[in-house]
Amino acid sequence: MQDRASWLGKIMDHSDVLIALLVVCIVMMMLIPMSTVLLDILLTFNISFALIILMVSTLNTDPLDFSVFPALLLVMTLFRLSLNISSTRLILLNAEAGEVIASFGSFVVGGNMVVGLIIFLILVVIQFIVITRGAERVSEVGARFTLDAMPGKQMAIDADLNAGLINEQAARERRQKIQQEADFYGAMDGASKFVKGDAIAGILIIIINIIGGFIIGISQKGYTMAEAMQVYTILTVGDGLVTQIPALLISTATGIVVTRSAAKTTLGSELTSQLFSYPKALGLAAVILVIMGSIGLPRLPMYSLAAFFGLLFFAFKGSTQK
Repeated sequence: MQDRASWLGKIMDHSDVLIALLVVCIVMMMLIPMSTVLLDILLTFNISFALIILMVSTLNTDPLDFSVFPALLLVMTLFRLSLNISSTRLILLNAEAGEVIASFGSFVVGGNMVVGLIIFLILVVIQFIVITRGAERVSEVGARFTLDAMPGKQMAIDADLNAGLINEQAARERRQKIQQEADFYGAMDGASKFVKGDAIAGILIIIINIIGGFIIGISQKGYTMAEAMQVYTILTVGDGLVTQIPALLISTATGIVVTRSAAKTTLGSELTSQLFSYPKALGLAAVILVIMGSIGLPRLPMYSLAAFFGLLFFAFKGSTQK
């Protein structure tokens, strides 16, 4: 156990060098061809690390506890774009890009290029128009309000210090936190542009891949027009889905981080405590579902959920008076 702790300690001591080398490697990925096996590993890592970021954003209670998020957002966007370039190189050169992309292109969308394109565009619309634009606006307003509130917060700290309610050390810590909040929301306002640009780049990359693959397939590989469209469109759509799903997860994490500035507990604790504090809402929902099932809507889902919400109503009825 001590050997493991010392090994981890050595890694943490040199983490700055490792991060710098990692960023250099990400940039070099855009220039150096890679094997399909390595690409599969990196694509899987991209999805798994996006899930980790989403979980951290839902579990933290203070945005400043995840203050590295703006810089991490830039690195992950760069990493995702480098994977796009690497997969594009393999698709156009070899008409293959590993098992992960092939699985997304054949299994997830059933090998139908039209369905794949529609799903890809829906994901981009959700990310670009709904989540990213909302998170960008929240970051902008949060940064503006934080800066406007700084003089009042500083005066409150000075008043508490003069009244003897806090000491000099506590006042210094509170001033530092105010400055960190302003810096964080300002950085998030700029970092949200990375996600917006990533969504636009995803659309342009998939269009370029389809057109380039169609030309290469016919002129260099001897495919017919139908074969070229089928092969390169399925691979390109699979590539787009593999990279857009992590992008959507990170966009969601961005929205969660910037909209929970006043959080005191984790997101799950807040949802359960605040939603279930109003059992009357659950009871009314159950009654409405029963009525909707009685007037001709499908009864099985309506009555099933009505029973579920009714049980929740009776379970939480005695715990609160709301």
